[in-house]
Amino acid sequence: MQHYGIEIFENLDQSFEQQFLQYGKIVSFKKRETPFLGDELLKKFYIVLEGKIKSFQMNIETAKEQTLFVYRAGDMFDTLILLDGQPHDVLYEVIESADVLELPMEKVREWLKSNEKFNQHFFPYIASQMRHTEELASDLSLYSTSERLSKLLLQNINPNDHHYYQLLQNLSKTEIAKLLGTVRNVVERHLKELESEQVIENQRKNIYVKDVKKLLETSEQLLLN
Repeated sequence: MQHYGIEIFENLDQSFEQQFLQYGKIVSFKKRETPFLGDELLKKFYIVLEGKIKSFQMNIETAKEQTLFVYRAGDMFDTLILLDGQPHDVLYEVIESADVLELPMEKVREWLKSNEKFNQHFFPYIASQMRHTEELASDLSLYSTSERLSKLLLQNINPNDHHYYQLLQNLSKTEIAKLLGTVRNVVERHLKELESEQVIENQRKNIYVKDVKKLLETSEQLLLN
């Protein structure tokens, strides 16, 4: 199994690496697949090697979706089930063809108890996920769609932002809308406004920030209003 340039694999000692090779299995998913509809996540733990998989919740009556997290290379799930053993009420969809490493849940629990290297990577990762969830909740409660979009565009070009850096690359406007808790036409309207102000260049699957300073000013003005 190649290392895929993912931090957790680079930090494994040889004996622990052999366990990953022994118990790990690479599984591939195609775009738009909806995996893990049964009880797989109660039995298996996953680390994304390539591609993008989102977790989301949906209002059955309105069909409105809210994306909770987009898992990319190095991300792990389901960490909540790993910790408490209880079902997690979220849905998953592959938004970019993905390879994931499948591991037995009980074996990963053993590693949490016995392997310091794994813990050194796992617990900071859990903390970052908790911070991300807290930020998502506050953004949805406190800021408008245009404010959240401006913030997302800034996060997308910030190499220090693990969750959002280059996240929008090849992401459809529909998926961006679901990240923001809104619908596609609202996102497109705000993007056109930013484009008309020469702040961004809006292409079909990529958004390029042309004027970072102006985007920062726009974001600050929105937050102050």
